[in-house]
Amino acid sequence: MSPLLLFGLVFLSHFNGGLNTPLPPPNFGDHVSILSIDGGGIRGIIPATVLIYLDNALKAKDPTTSLADYFDVISGTSTGGIMSVMLAAPNASDFNRPLFTPSQVVQFYKKNGPNIFKPRSIIDPIQCPKYDGKFLRDTARQILKETRLDQTLTNLVIPTFDEDKIHPVIFSNYKLKTESYLNAKLSDIALGTSAAPTYFPSHEFQNDGVAFDLADGALAANNPALVAVSEVIQNNGQKEILLLSLGTGITAAQNKLGGIFDLGCQALWLSLHQDTFNEAMFRTDVTHYYLATIFPGILPADNYLRIEEYNLDPSMEEMDDASKKNMDKLETVGKNLLLQKVKRMNVNTFLPFELDQTNAQALDRLAERLYAERQLRLKRKSMEKGGRPFIETI
Repeated sequence: MSPLLLFGLVFLSHFNGGLNTPLPPPNFGDHVSILSIDGGGIRGIIPATVLIYLDNALKAKDPTTSLADYFDVISGTSTGGIMSVMLAAPNASDFNRPLFTPSQVVQFYKKNGPNIFKPRSIIDPIQCPKYDGKFLRDTARQILKETRLDQTLTNLVIPTFDEDKIHPVIFSNYKLKTESYLNAKLSDIALGTSAAPTYFPSHEFQNDGVAFDLADGALAANNPALVAVSEVIQNNGQKEILLLSLGTGITAAQNKLGGIFDLGCQALWLSLHQDTFNEAMFRTDVTHYYLATIFPGILPADNYLRIEEYNLDPSMEEMDDASKKNMDKLETVGKNLLLQKVKRMNVNTFLPFELDQTNAQALDRLAERLYAERQLRLKRKSMEKGGRPFIETI
């Protein structure tokens, strides 16, 4: 065999071996990276569309990678929880690849949304909750199969709320070290965090001898960013944090438990779950306020990027409007968000103010930092093994 051919085979061996390389743990790098996605039903199309841009920016640097190769934690509540699971679950045909890309997530919503939010028949004797949840349950089990939390491509942090125990349940890979009963099927976690009261029935299941009766994670944290940050700080000490937090749109008036035509369902649900409502009511969403103690109180302000549509058209407010027209409009909102200026919340007035860059520019900068962090970790891990990075040996 000629030396040139031998070198070529060795090069290909190294090159192929580097494809789909998992992200080394944070102890090899300088930052811990978090992607957080809010709840909001079909409005999840908005953050998914934003993520398409970031995914493309990262693939331009390395086409073999996915979002799970750059984020140490993907956290989501409700529809954000479903999306997080889809982005972190391994693909059955290639365990190093995610089950869905952001682009495929958008197509999943647009294809299945009408069936997920299909009204009950008027002759159905059961009219509460608004949807029976059967299609979502069957679809989640079909695509996620038997995959469990400990098999994800990166760490997940998914808030839910247990109606029976009257307290939040946080499904987190970090917690599996001591709480093995949380190693549930991803389908059960996704169905639990998205079981919005008055819209879907609570999700009941057992795992490792522990019974769960889960409702929407929004009862604990509709914006799960602070939950994810807490998990990271508890498990990674004082490592600097990079946080990308994505919202699903805000209008002037928000109906947390459905519209005016759902008053009957609301009254029934509240009468049966007064303790749950009281607990959730006092957990006011002041996530921005708390995060202000970390960004920039402890960490650089540039480490926190929040992308949200603060002036969503009221016609797109309903979280269960899965008409083609509305879903197309939501996708357009996500695309237009990229052209808007970055907004940051004033934690005194709770009003957003603009910065001097667009969301697309901020995502480009974030992609640069995520890529540099990944390369740094790969290099340091290689050096720890006693060698030099392959690229430096050529």
